Amino acid sequence: MADEEDKKPKVTKRRRGNTLENWEIAIVKAMIRRGGLFTNDQDILAYFTRPTRSVNHRLIGEIRNEAKHKAVKAGSDEDLDVFLATWPDVDHETGLSVRGDELLIKAREAMIAAVQTFNSAGLTFRAELFIVTAIIAWTYLLHAWFRREGVDYRYPSQKTKEGADKYWDLGHCLKQTKCPAKGGVAKNLEFLIELRHEIEHRSTNRIDDALGAKLQSCALNFNELLKKEFGVQYGLERRLPLALQFVSFGSEQRTALKKAANLPKHIEAAINAFENGLTEDQMKDPAYRISYGFVPMVAKKAGAADTAVQIVSAGSDEAGEIERIILKEVNKERYPPGKVVNKVNAAGFPRFRIQDHTDLWKELDAKKEGKGFGCVGDYGNWVWFDRWIEEVLKHCEAKGATYR
Repeated sequence: MADEEDKKPKVTKRRRGNTLENWEIAIVKAMIRRGGLFTNDQDILAYFTRPTRSVNHRLIGEIRNEAKHKAVKAGSDEDLDVFLATWPDVDHETGLSVRGDELLIKAREAMIAAVQTFNSAGLTFRAELFIVTAIIAWTYLLHAWFRREGVDYRYPSQKTKEGADKYWDLGHCLKQTKCPAKGGVAKNLEFLIELRHEIEHRSTNRIDDALGAKLQSCALNFNELLKKEFGVQYGLERRLPLALQFVSFGSEQRTALKKAANLPKHIEAAINAFENGLTEDQMKDPAYRISYGFVPMVAKKAGAADTAVQIVSAGSDEAGEIERIILKEVNKERYPPGKVVNKVNAAGFPRFRIQDHTDLWKELDAKKEGKGFGCVGDYGNWVWFDRWIEEVLKHCEAKGATYR
């Protein structure tokens, strides 16, 4: 029986969005009325099939015999002439239909604009510009996906001031069960939406350095979903290659970067409020935020001396050395004060409180540069390393029953 089941033809479910729009049906009827070159249904169908949409060949016949779409009026001869004069109206880079794939084209162009703006030299408020433009890009991308899947993405009974349909905003799109942006991808966008609200209603100072990891994930997530759902040929890699970095990271530069993340209080509060609700796994998800470690490399061969990016094999000596450097310099475990207290409580000192912690680090001058107990974190907050927890435990042991 199993073999017989395997021999049965697989039925592919057609996407509900693979149908003609009313304006296209009107043009089909105008073609049928004109006849001549349009007497063959297959010839008519050729004008409306494209890579992002395949229309069932029976539909033209059903329109011809009025089995479907009887209520749609035929287009005028002028409408048909304009359609034929501009066909195929396509985006030359992607082959997308300018009219039929408008949402997808807009989504790509908005994300390209967001990344190019962020990479532009001389701009001061790049993160704000990226966030606003990237949210527009994601909104168009999800609208294109819902439209293709036959999902009505309009707010019911809501219109704009001009009386036009009002479409879902990005936050509402993310709440839909069928939305393809899930997990860390959705969390990343929810974070940027919250930050966008702060940007819209209150002034900010420079926040570029503090948000780079989130913005990088946003752009990569967009490209991955675009290729997965619509095709690898629409990926942005050819338009957005790896940007050249005109910075050499020495000790002075690392210190400067740490000091640069001096966020305005309302932005810092918004970030903390959002991330306090995330689990540790969600915080580590590269779809939520992703960072890279850049390691200077000296080419052994003359031919590779000008290669900006070198790929090393997993498990090789080079990969092991890079991993050792990155883990040592970048991924040191960090703890905010609350987590330090939790760790100490769990180690057998339940009476140790946050005020005790504050008094101790002030007494030991633990934040002094060079002691190695902690550092300024990603968003301007002080975070502590494992060495500090060990120091606190020693202090608690010395105090005996005070904290037990």
